Amino acid sequence: MKTRHILSVLVENHAGVLNRVVSLLRRRSFNIESITVGHSEQPGVSRMTIVVNGREDEVEQAGKQLYKLMEVLKVTDVTSLNCVAHELALIKVAAKSQTRAEILQIAQIYDARVVDASPSTLLLEASGPEEQVDSLLNMLKSFGIRELVRTGPVAMMKGAATVGVKDTVRPERELAVAANGTGVHVN
Repeated sequence: MKTRHILSVLVENHAGVLNRVVSLLRRRSFNIESITVGHSEQPGVSRMTIVVNGREDEVEQAGKQLYKLMEVLKVTDVTSLNCVAHELALIKVAAKSQTRAEILQIAQIYDARVVDASPSTLLLEASGPEEQVDSLLNMLKSFGIRELVRTGPVAMMKGAATVGVKDTVRPERELAVAANGTGVHVN
């Protein structure tokens, strides 16, 4: 049975890495539900959070295939791990003078904040678990959502557990570093 998986993928920050990761998943017939990419705590390393649907064995195989890309440092399926997964949404809502107060009250309930206002709209910023964002959208639907953008989730382990690469350099890269003596990874 296909289920939703959240993959945390640490990659070297180089041009074309995103394209190679997406191409690999496309060749494996995965439909990427969402993908977010940003800098990590380590210089030169980016973190991708990729949401895909697939069977457990398919997702595991995709993770093994991702490791074949030289720039991929670590792949972790955080779906069933103890993690926080939040997303960001910007929602432009039609806001007539008679409904504005009600929209603001709903926004407050969901910890959304107003980031822009015009005489006919309110632009709200909401972040949190996907279910919370979905619930907010459901409440705002009757007012008229003029425009919507969502990031998809970003995920991080709770507590002291981390998904990092500080101590996980590939053996062939250690050899390349030792061979050139510069401390710079060679591909």
